Amino acid sequence: MSLNTRIEPVLYLFAGLFGVAGVALAALAAHGGGEANLAASASTMCLAHAPALLALALGAARLKTAWLAGFLMILGTSLFAGDLVTLRFTGSGLFPYAAPTGGWAMMLGWLAVAAGAVFRVRA
Repeated sequence: MSLNTRIEPVLYLFAGLFGVAGVALAALAAHGGGEANLAASASTMCLAHAPALLALALGAARLKTAWLAGFLMILGTSLFAGDLVTLRFTGSGLFPYAAPTGGWAMMLGWLAVAAGAVFRVRA
């Protein structure tokens, strides 16, 4: 069983979780007051990566790097959005540089998607 096959249900799970979190955070940003920009930024990252994870799950059989891209996007989005939401509600983030670390992980995830064009699945 390949890594892509094993991670496929995880990609579906996080696509759904990021989708619902993105909508909830958008509502918080619109109606919650406080530092709405933090919730809005977290919402944007969740809503941007939810369909990307769904696409990775659907295309896992054809994209050799789907497992790596998905892992990095899940880690990155969780760190980035989690840090902003924690900062919004508690006044302090997860740990120093959590959001930038998450941002780098998301970017590396997208580079892993691009690398899939080079490292092709053999038919």
